[in-house]
Amino acid sequence: MSPRARTIEGLLRTLVALGERAIAHVRRLPAVPPEHAQPKSPLPKPLERVLAARGLRLYTHQVEALEALRAGANVMLVTPTASGKTLAFNLAVLERLYHDPEATALYIYPLKALTQDQLSVLKRLEAETGIELGAAVYDGDTPQHLRPRIRESARIVLTNPHALHQYLPWHHKWRRFFKNLTFVVLDEAHAYRGVFGSNVALLLRRFRRLVERYGARPQFVLASATLANPAEHGRALTGLDFRVIARSGAPQGERVFVFWDSARLDESPHRQASALLAQGVRAGFQTLCFAYSRKLAELIALWAKEQLPPSQRGLVTAYRAGYLPEERREIERQLRDGELRGVAATTALELGIDVGELDVVIIAGYPGTVISTWQMAGRAGRRGRPALVVLLGFENPLDQYFMRHPDAFFERPHEHAIVDLENPYIVAGHAMCAAAELPLQPERDRRYFGPGLPRALAALAREGLIEKTPAGYVYRGPARPTDVVSLESLSERAVRVLDEDGELLETLELRRAYDEAHPGAVLLHRGETYVVEALDLERGVARVAKRDVEHYTDALRTVALGVRRVLHREKAPWGGTLGLAEVDVVERFFAYRVRRYDKTLGLHELNLPPLEFETVALVLTLPEALRERVEGEGLDWAGGLHAAEHAMIAMTPFHALCDRWDLGGLSTPYHPDTGAASIFIYDGHPGGIGIAEKALQLFDGLARTTRELVRDCPCEAGCPSCIYSPKCGNNNEPLDKRAALLILNALTSNSDGVKDEG
Repeated sequence: MSPRARTIEGLLRTLVALGERAIAHVRRLPAVPPEHAQPKSPLPKPLERVLAARGLRLYTHQVEALEALRAGANVMLVTPTASGKTLAFNLAVLERLYHDPEATALYIYPLKALTQDQLSVLKRLEAETGIELGAAVYDGDTPQHLRPRIRESARIVLTNPHALHQYLPWHHKWRRFFKNLTFVVLDEAHAYRGVFGSNVALLLRRFRRLVERYGARPQFVLASATLANPAEHGRALTGLDFRVIARSGAPQGERVFVFWDSARLDESPHRQASALLAQGVRAGFQTLCFAYSRKLAELIALWAKEQLPPSQRGLVTAYRAGYLPEERREIERQLRDGELRGVAATTALELGIDVGELDVVIIAGYPGTVISTWQMAGRAGRRGRPALVVLLGFENPLDQYFMRHPDAFFERPHEHAIVDLENPYIVAGHAMCAAAELPLQPERDRRYFGPGLPRALAALAREGLIEKTPAGYVYRGPARPTDVVSLESLSERAVRVLDEDGELLETLELRRAYDEAHPGAVLLHRGETYVVEALDLERGVARVAKRDVEHYTDALRTVALGVRRVLHREKAPWGGTLGLAEVDVVERFFAYRVRRYDKTLGLHELNLPPLEFETVALVLTLPEALRERVEGEGLDWAGGLHAAEHAMIAMTPFHALCDRWDLGGLSTPYHPDTGAASIFIYDGHPGGIGIAEKALQLFDGLARTTRELVRDCPCEAGCPSCIYSPKCGNNNEPLDKRAALLILNALTSNSDGVKDEG
């Protein structure tokens, strides 16, 4: 055992002594040695010199990616954090640009900060190799006077989807760049999912349609955290087939994972996180603690400083969006150089910004996906060094599921990324944009926009937004379509959130505004808290004031649901049916709760018009015999259905990359459209974005993990860790945990060989 590994063990013993009751599980992942390889033919001399000067030998997955790209394939790299994905695609791009002086490449990142980080990497490579790249960032922050020069001379352009969306109508200005485009790189490709990912998928099809007009057919490189469905996701995003490279040759040091259940201790989970951060710094380790908001990052850093001697307090800071760029860069530099020993950060540090080699990572609250958890954990133990990772679980279903089922975290595949190419709102929006960029011909362009294109064009024509001409459909609307079509939302109606100075903070889809921007709501924006003072639905404006508050709010709603059209229905092993349906949903937001931690401080009435939208739902019906059995044991049938619905919604993000707030639900002992006791889990976005379809595809696993969640929770009658929902419009009544377990046992009795545990 190395000296550093021994000291990691020492820190682990200290943590055990600090909170023995809280430690739910300890898992040691052994060190993994590197696997190296050589390219079949040598890299250009300038690149070989750089590798030699840095003392780098290529790993097997880097060489595999290089050879696949040399052979003309599209490549999806899904190796772990810090495995050298960036070097892999940079070598292939620079090799092509070295051999072809006219060749260009486009790098697309989900965050502006990542473009700046990669720009530094490329400029260094340009200086070291002498290969002319002229790499430049082109986005909303790029000064106007620099833009023509970048379009005319840059060989690598770095941007983000929002900027690309705005600039595609000006494609004629990019003729030189597009004509010679050889590579398109999408880094952090797992970030493109849900509404945003579905919009980006159609944006990339618009982009492909234009560059192919200029004679280019670029290869695509997608770099991503590990996904359960990388090939499917790559094709959904781009419309192209990919060679998936998932086996990493990079080394990994030994990692010790500690699952820390904060619910077992009386102190608040964030105070516990600050104590762990302070302990890591006190023991001499570079320690990073992830928090889910700016305010909590600041508080955890402050509380950790209070627990350290004065000589060490300057070694700890917070890191979050909202700091000036130069402040963030300085913190990153101090981390890389070892000048800082402790940082409490928001997820701003989760993605690929280079912060050097850390020893300990504390994750304060399960971040919602296994992918994000591994991304955060991957910040520690780079280049073969041993590391300690603490996952601090909160009192909610997913956190507690992992606290009680750690094997599920380590052994299951990562989540499925969801992209929906058939949502009629998304297809119509991008068809309108495409018609403004280049006349749309239904037969020719169907390969980009799918079978829903003719219906979308007909709807746009009826509204007078497009007109048929001999060249195809062209845009005739009054506004720039790229200003109308948001990549972040689906609803035509949106709410602009304005602060006290009238500055725009963000734009919310209408349904999300009902949830988060109703009068009196505490709105979290980039980690800061604001109180909503007014919501004007006619003007689409929410006015907020920045307030330092300790409480949060939950909007309460009731749901009415009607089945519009059955899309799929099959007989289920439990005697009912399982299927998918288009549904009409009416949500009435009638009140909101003011809460601090898990305590309700007050209930306030809301007076908002009902929300009505069409979407897609997973539909379960349950047989009369099961009701008779539940009631025969003196249990509440309606309460069991309601509890099972809550638990299934809570566990859906375990399987699919979504948030529980993306989903809604309804359970009833009898629904007139199904003629039976029914549970509906519906996609909370108009038209649906594929979550219900994915839940149907993965239903056996969803039912099984939901049963395990409810069965293994130690509470007697139900609690926030299993069947309570913070968004329940019925104030979590009625709920019957034992009845829910009977229902879930029935749903799983034939899915995995587990017998009914009645």
